[in-house]
Amino acid sequence: MKPSRSHFHDIRGLRYHVRTWGEAHHPKLILLHGWMDVSASFQFVVDALRNDWHVIAPDWRGFGLSAWAREGYWFPDYYADLDALLALYTAGQPAQLVGHSMGGIIASAYAGIRPDRVARVVSLEGFGLARTQPADAPGRYQRWLDELAAEPRFRIYDSYATLAARLRRDNPRLSDDKAQFIARAWAHEAAPDQVEMLSDPRHKNANPVLFRIEELLACWRKVTAPVLWVFARESAGTGYLKDTPEQLAERKGAFRDYHEAWVDDAGHMLHHDQPQRLARIIEEFIGLSSDKLLK
Repeated sequence: MKPSRSHFHDIRGLRYHVRTWGEAHHPKLILLHGWMDVSASFQFVVDALRNDWHVIAPDWRGFGLSAWAREGYWFPDYYADLDALLALYTAGQPAQLVGHSMGGIIASAYAGIRPDRVARVVSLEGFGLARTQPADAPGRYQRWLDELAAEPRFRIYDSYATLAARLRRDNPRLSDDKAQFIARAWAHEAAPDQVEMLSDPRHKNANPVLFRIEELLACWRKVTAPVLWVFARESAGTGYLKDTPEQLAERKGAFRDYHEAWVDDAGHMLHHDQPQRLARIIEEFIGLSSDKLLK
């Protein structure tokens, strides 16, 4: 495996962990993980990259080795965190953003909020959540209030091996060595025979603010960078799957320079399932000429 390094920064009052691979003088590639994932989860893709990159992958607030936010988690905070991280790592130059799931939503929306800061976007299964209606609000608020009254907890495992076995049950494509690696990236040994997830369990709580597709579409329409959407052929449970063909076309059509790719024999966690194929897709889309890459 290619070695990574850990860095810690004060980002908007929180201790943020950023994992990097490669040398600082290499072209920069920003990798943004999804919900309940961590930066180390990109290890398999990084290993498959054919060219020399300075890969920069934060643990979002409340995930991995980054600090938890006592006031809770709100989507605009991720845009602000990314803004601060890019100012730190890309010196105000347009960045190459690759995001998975939640990270892909953040990357593509940010590209419309700060179009001058983004050179290209690769969104891996990050196409927005299922659509909501204003009539959904009372039930969502009720669920949010109910969940505030109970402290969420993750399951405690007796060993990393037990967690790895669960990961393999959930995703049979995972080899045992990959499952063991992910288990140790996602969790820590809190006490003897007590392996707990690193992420803040409050991420499990309902967000009282409904997902509003109209706002995301408005951001996407402001994106000037080329955008590649990467679909996993056997994905299940992601929001876009509930769209009609016309609604999905509306999502795709919001981008001025839209491209798409499909990955066979992969589910939603396609960076675990097909890292070699994914690495080729990313590098082919971003290109390798020096005038297109952030040095």
